[in-house]
Amino acid sequence: MYGLRSGLVFVVLLGMIVALPARSAAQVPDSTEGSILNYRYRTGDGKAAPYVATPQPVVDSMLALAGVTSEDVVYDLGSGDGRIPIAAAKTYGARGVGIEIDSALVTKARTNAKEAGVSGRVAFRRADLFEVDISEATVVTLYLLPAANLKLRSKLLQELEPGTRVVAHDFHMEEWSPITTKKVGSSLIFLWRIPEELPDFVEQEK
Repeated sequence: MYGLRSGLVFVVLLGMIVALPARSAAQVPDSTEGSILNYRYRTGDGKAAPYVATPQPVVDSMLALAGVTSEDVVYDLGSGDGRIPIAAAKTYGARGVGIEIDSALVTKARTNAKEAGVSGRVAFRRADLFEVDISEATVVTLYLLPAANLKLRSKLLQELEPGTRVVAHDFHMEEWSPITTKKVGSSLIFLWRIPEELPDFVEQEK
């Protein structure tokens, strides 16, 4: 009798386990909803810069934190629909450059710039953000996956002039500590300045 009862309990428990929904990488915490990290988990996309639009309040805060002025050249690496270069031009009179690998998004960004009346102050290029020359930038903005940020660190530090500001949405760069961190809603913004001397980890990555 005891053996029969144990067998029934086992069958019931097995049925409950089978009935539970399988948890996969697509099921991420609500705190990442709408973020670039959630996009990667939902699609399994391993690209450096999948297109997830930065919320406008975060765009505005990134440019403000960087202290953008009309003297700046703002490069957005992985520029999507162009909202960051467009805002830099429209709000601050800066020159904006967007680097984007998706040709459809480059076309959309150019249309958006024209509609915003700033097409003369912004340019959008279809290019690989890891290969493009960024040396003229005085401000660089990023909304990339963590691995892409780390891959870009040495490029940023070696190609940009000392004092250039780098602003990233949501993801930091490990050993390269930001000088300022700001929370905007559920997002984090990190600010760095290119130092006079290269950090030790740059030499180690060569």
